[in-house]
Amino acid sequence: MSATNFPTGVPSVEDLVAGGALFVANHSGGKDSQAMLIRLLDVIPRAQLLVVHASLGEAEWEGALELAQGQSEAAGIPFLVAHAVKTLFEMVERRFKVRPGPNSSCWPSASNRQCTSDLKRDPIQREVRRYAKAHGYTSIVTCLGIRAQESPGRAKRTPLSVNKRGSIAGRSWFEWLPIHDLCTAEVFLTIERAGQTPHWAYAAGNQRLSCVFCIMGCASDLANGAKHRPELFAKYVEIEQRTGYTMHQSRRSLTELVAKGNAVLTSGGAA
Repeated sequence: MSATNFPTGVPSVEDLVAGGALFVANHSGGKDSQAMLIRLLDVIPRAQLLVVHASLGEAEWEGALELAQGQSEAAGIPFLVAHAVKTLFEMVERRFKVRPGPNSSCWPSASNRQCTSDLKRDPIQREVRRYAKAHGYTSIVTCLGIRAQESPGRAKRTPLSVNKRGSIAGRSWFEWLPIHDLCTAEVFLTIERAGQTPHWAYAAGNQRLSCVFCIMGCASDLANGAKHRPELFAKYVEIEQRTGYTMHQSRRSLTELVAKGNAVLTSGGAA
């Protein structure tokens, strides 16, 4: 399939659809990705949709890949799985060996989210480039389930923008945030109205679904992860203790945060 290569600038979504652009839904298996795909199906022809899931291996919640794949297949949309050339733990171990000084953490951080770039973004873009080339697309729209409510930084994001990193001569690449305006309640309502069920971790108490132990996860989500994946929790704790660096952006140990989260879950709150 051929598609129009748009000039520099940001056309409307309608123009991108009319020009035959490929719309790629980055699907984590979480509620925002699920609601985003539901919304995309209302406005984008299925023939122009592709769903890609970045597999995080053992760091990922069980069932996340299957939910993304199941939703895609039910809608009749092509589904790809992107694999990184290294795992999170391989990345951390290497960074520990080559760190420039004792104050340089071997874990990703909020300011240096190498886990996102190396394990998600780059592998997904690699698979999308291959797919686009094989199917003759010269205009690509990456769709992300980022919402303004999540943080001040995300609230400032432009809903539709040029992906300068991906745009080259002969290929235009854009980034679209289809559910940027939705609040959390609206996300779950969108899923419910579509007759679908979100990932089971939400019913188990999670606020978000990223890695089981996210560097920016709340204490209750981390405690929930330790409850359902004790062997993975032990692996993180061992690396923290051996390297002397904590994985969480708060710089509190995972053991401490899980204890806090368990107290919160017992009281019926969230933190």
